[in-house]
Amino acid sequence: MAKGFQRARGRAGEAVGEINISPLIDIVFILLIFFIVTTVFVEETGVEIEKPRAAAQEDLDRESILIGVTAEGGVYYGGREIGVGGVRAVVARMLKADKVPVVIQADRRTPTEKTVAVLDEAKLAGAERVFVSTVGDGG
Repeated sequence: MAKGFQRARGRAGEAVGEINISPLIDIVFILLIFFIVTTVFVEETGVEIEKPRAAAQEDLDRESILIGVTAEGGVYYGGREIGVGGVRAVVARMLKADKVPVVIQADRRTPTEKTVAVLDEAKLAGAERVFVSTVGDGG
């Protein structure tokens, strides 16, 4: 008889087949753990931003510091509001590990002076590459 397949006797004496699915469940859990561990987690700003359009755009590394600026002027990092004054501390802390680009995701209705203030704070923290995220024209 094949391993994992057992025969049992039913009420009338006929043979009833059973399949042991324990090994299958083990494999599914191992695959689940593998995919969870190897998944790259993308860090988001934590706020909904409507980006302006741009004719020219450049794709950046997945490894970047994302700072969101809402239409009301709120500055967010990692889902919490840090304000313009908190940008320098956050960027300086993140740059200690690696020289990654800073991406500012500013809403299209954000006052330009607020976006420039965030950009200045990121530069003062030591960021060499600071970008403003936009929506490309697809061409």
